[in-house]
Amino acid sequence: MKQQQNTPIYKIRLKKGDKVIVRSGKYKGQTGTVQQTHPKDNTVTVEGINIIKKHLKPNREHPQGGIIEFTKPIAVSKVGYYDATAKRSARIGYKLNDKGEKVRVLRPSGKEIA
Repeated sequence: MKQQQNTPIYKIRLKKGDKVIVRSGKYKGQTGTVQQTHPKDNTVTVEGINIIKKHLKPNREHPQGGIIEFTKPIAVSKVGYYDATAKRSARIGYKLNDKGEKVRVLRPSGKEIA
């Protein structure tokens, strides 16, 4: 009998709608917003980053076929939250606010993330 491997679910501190900056690779220095997070793969899909062209044969969805562009996920380790005041990437931490709620904060400055 074959044993199932448990794939880990990673803790991604970035959320949908966060503005991020790419820290390494082909798109280094470019910014975009997170469209989707993929905790099982430890990746995020960022708008305008890692755009791939795919050649499709004609099918029901695309009767003409052709070349289609779409965004592929990028590793979480390659992106960082974009701190607009410092104009660079910042790590994210957690703190309890006055009401006792857990909130995300920027590590260098300590400012809360809305």
